[in-house]
Amino acid sequence: MLSDNPSAGILVIGDEILSGRTREGNAHYLAGVLAATGFDLREIRVIPDDHATIVAALQAMDRTLGGTWDHVFTSGGIGPTHDDITADAVAEAFGTVLEIHPDAREAMAARYASLGIELNDNRLRMARVPVGARLIVNSVSAAPGFSIGVTHVMAGVPNVFRAMVEAVLPTLQAGRPQVSETLEMRRGESDVAADLGEVAEAYSDLSLGSYPFHDEDGWGTNLVVRGVDAARVSAAMAELKSRLGVAG
Repeated sequence: MLSDNPSAGILVIGDEILSGRTREGNAHYLAGVLAATGFDLREIRVIPDDHATIVAALQAMDRTLGGTWDHVFTSGGIGPTHDDITADAVAEAFGTVLEIHPDAREAMAARYASLGIELNDNRLRMARVPVGARLIVNSVSAAPGFSIGVTHVMAGVPNVFRAMVEAVLPTLQAGRPQVSETLEMRRGESDVAADLGEVAEAYSDLSLGSYPFHDEDGWGTNLVVRGVDAARVSAAMAELKSRLGVAG
């Protein structure tokens, strides 16, 4: 699918994801939000809590570092423990160092004071931000994320991640939201492949896909047309229905 929308990649960081201990949901959530707000998600990577691997991934993905995408959204590794190394790796990737950001410290101090909790050194790790980065507000638990280059570094805890997404997306220049139409067929993929391929060739500016499923009634295929031009999407779906002999 061709689009002038800004491109995006998601970088999920965490040994617990790769081990299967934690079910990853942040990338799934963000993928839907990006499509709805006008960003073309082109890649999702899942990598371990390894300093060199994080640095290499950012250099490959962030266009300001010579990478591929207009925006990179990371999830995980900015907590208070020894294995939360994302901020350190991001700082190295961008050739800078970490500092305790005064606004981050102030927000966290107020939060913990209201809870009667000490802002100790471990908690202050979450106020460390690469010099030159911009804070991403955390309305849930105060410890912020941050943006540097075109990389937006966010927490792995799902409700905190979502709050940070809500905070950072309005600050970015988006494109046109993606729209889609779906046709459910009680036929196998092989039966619809030829017609789907011909429509896809005629509408090369759109994305056409087939997704088989099985339920209590047997096998079927969902045919999905996606794009940023609603009229084109509808036209492609109408032609697909006509070819398949579907009314309406």
